[in-house]
This record gives sequence, C-alpha cells and structure tokens, in this order.
Amino acid sequence: MRIYGINPVNEALRAKRVTALRVSPRGDERLAAIVRAAEQQGIPVRRANAHELDRFSKGGAHQGVVADVHDAGTHSVEELVAGAAGVPLLVVLDQIEDPHNVGAILRTVDAAGADGLVRQSRHAARLDGAAAKASAGAVSHVKVAEVVNIARALEILKEAGVWTVGLAGDAPQTYDAVDFTLPTAIVVGAEGTGLRRLVRERCDWLASIPMHGHVQSLNVSVATGIALFEALRQRRSKRVQ
Repeated sequence: MRIYGINPVNEALRAKRVTALRVSPRGDERLAAIVRAAEQQGIPVRRANAHELDRFSKGGAHQGVVADVHDAGTHSVEELVAGAAGVPLLVVLDQIEDPHNVGAILRTVDAAGADGLVRQSRHAARLDGAAAKASAGAVSHVKVAEVVNIARALEILKEAGVWTVGLAGDAPQTYDAVDFTLPTAIVVGAEGTGLRRLVRERCDWLASIPMHGHVQSLNVSVATGIALFEALRQRRSKRVQ
C-alpha cells in the first residue's frame, strides 16, 4: 500500500507500518522530522523531486512525502467485539465507496475512541491514497473488519450481544432517543441510496437525524460523527450518575 501527506505518514510511522519513504529535498522542519523518525526505525529514505512524488501519489496532495506501508491486516467482527476497551461501540459501512468519506469516517471513529469499523470487502474504497489522507492518519490506528456480506455481519453482531442502529432519514425515531449506552454498532449507507433493503431490515433500530434547513440529508461522515458523539455523551452521563 502507498500513502502520502504529512499526517498520514507520521501516524504510519508511529504505528510502525512504513517500509520505505520518498521525500522532497526541499522540505520544511515537518519533513525533516519525518526523515529523522524513519531513519531511527531503519527505514530506507529516498529523495524524490516533485514530478516523482506526483507520480507515486497519483496526483494526490502529497505535501512532499510518500510512503510505502505494509497492510495492517483485518480483523473478524468477533475480534472487534472481544477487543473493545469497554462497552463495544462500532461503525458499519454499507457500500460506501468514496475514499474521502471513508477516510473522514475513519478519522471520526478514531476521534470518538470507537472500537473499530466493519465494511464489505467489495464495493469499498481502498484504505490507502485519498482515504488515508482524508483520515489524517487514523487509518493506521482504527481496527477494520472486512466481510463478504454486511447483512450477515449484522447477524454476527447480534449474536455477540451488540445492538445495531441504522441511520435512515425516514426513520420516525431520532438518533438521540436511542440508548447508546448498550453495546452498539452504528450502521450507515452510501449517500443518495442509503442503507440497502436487507441491511435495513437486519438493523434492530432505525434512527434519523432531524433536518431543520433546506437540504434533506447530511454527508455520511458528518452523520456518523453526530451519532458517535451522541453515544459518547450518553456514556459519559451514565458514568457521572
């Protein structure tokens, strides 16, 4: 896999995933710090001009650095649940293919301290390049389970005692009426099409985020963030009581 950009490369170095580095010879202190960190880990560092970096990053905003990284590997759904730091809190992606949305969701999952992300192995954005850049490096830290069938994955979550909450604009129940203090997986679908029928039917609850303006929906990464931080709010409130 290949990633680019200062934050993604920094986080990949922290996670010990970088195998090779290409850096602009005209870098600032941030690039110099990346080079020092790479050299401390014994990682080969090559100087590369702007044309080479553009080619290696396929035209992405590389900020003068491109890294080759080893695949972090994936987990099973059961492993995500068993490895939860406390009451499980997961996110399930139903055919979200835009790498910028996937990256933004990964960033939010990490920021919320959630326990991982479940996604389909087909019809899914790669977790390098644009997705890694949009995640600001969170791709190196979030545990990911890749599954063949999302509907089946929801059944596995239920068997493990995790409640599944699908975000749907037409749901009569609002997201803040859901009890997120329970073991929960938040299920989100692609923009425009939303959750597929079988996935929607497998969810324990459906919840909407009320719209008070002129547009009828939110970006999927924003909707995911709203639900995740509502879960954190409820869990903090429960601990205080």
